[in-house]
Amino acid sequence: MRQFMLPDLGEGLQEAEIVTWYVNEGDHVVTDQPLVSVETDKAVVEIPSPSSGRIAHLFGAKGDLVKVGTPLVEFAEGPEQDTGTIVGELGTGEHPPVAGRPSARPAGQEPQVFPAVRALARKLDVVLELIEPTGPGGTITRADVERAAKSMSPTGPAEPLRGLRRAMAQRMTTAHAEIVPATVTDESDIDDWRQGEDVTIRLARAIAAACKTEPALNAWYSSRTGERRLMQRIDLGIAVDTGGGLIVPVLRNVAERDVSDLRAGLDRLRADAIARSIPPGELRGATITLSNFGMIGGRFANLVIVPPQVAIVGAGRISERVVAHRGQPAVRRLLPLSLTFDHRVVTGGEAARFLVALKSDLELAS
Repeated sequence: MRQFMLPDLGEGLQEAEIVTWYVNEGDHVVTDQPLVSVETDKAVVEIPSPSSGRIAHLFGAKGDLVKVGTPLVEFAEGPEQDTGTIVGELGTGEHPPVAGRPSARPAGQEPQVFPAVRALARKLDVVLELIEPTGPGGTITRADVERAAKSMSPTGPAEPLRGLRRAMAQRMTTAHAEIVPATVTDESDIDDWRQGEDVTIRLARAIAAACKTEPALNAWYSSRTGERRLMQRIDLGIAVDTGGGLIVPVLRNVAERDVSDLRAGLDRLRADAIARSIPPGELRGATITLSNFGMIGGRFANLVIVPPQVAIVGAGRISERVVAHRGQPAVRRLLPLSLTFDHRVVTGGEAARFLVALKSDLELAS
């Protein structure tokens, strides 16, 4: 008997969720035959068999979380194979950020809870962290739990975060613990655009132009080593909203591609992201990110930067407003812009110059 362990999927996560088994116990498989698909950080990945042999045992069922390095499959016979395979390519020169790092616990003493009171809270489905303790020495009492239960709105049962939402929670926890964010905003007059202008592609090209003007925003920063790397190529992360959560595929080398090529690449990324078939490599290596949340609603936003990036651009809802234009009041179409940057690495002047360049490029006529 030999076991095949869940390999490092190159996503910086320590676990994955089983989506579908393609084999059953007792099946004979051959090398590279798909064994199982698992959901990693924002993608569903097929894991192939490392060798030929008969499946003696499958570890885990659909929906189970499996940690990296723990058994997936037990083979009844066949040669030993390296179980340290890395699925997907990590790329060269840079390492992706480690996700899921816990944030520091807030200062201050935590409320005391006796076992019987904790059991009552579980029974009544009350979250202890939301209760204001009234007992001596900051103790949560039975009365505190019962009072909280009566005041709660009807809710569904508690359920663990899975898949995209679990990955998002891990990444946002890491970002909140590590990044020192600051945000600057402005509006761009786009009334001179031609009808039917491709907003997202214009934004992508404007970000590329702004990165050339102020390269400090197209960078990676490692808080572990205290080193900054200015990136020569602009690989733009594009936030895509799906039913299961947020996915951020990467549009590569935006500064060197024409409009039609960028649109074709973006359409492919969106389709793959929504279908959950996007390769893991297409989710790694962004040097700066765009969130075009205005397609849904909202004007300005304090956005979240995912390390090692140091900046994210937000585009709000386009609207018509009366503004001064060439010395006269006029109704013009305005595009709200938000730039959130990591103030540990990026200065306020660098951020302001980037935003000015972004706004100026967008205001050029089509």
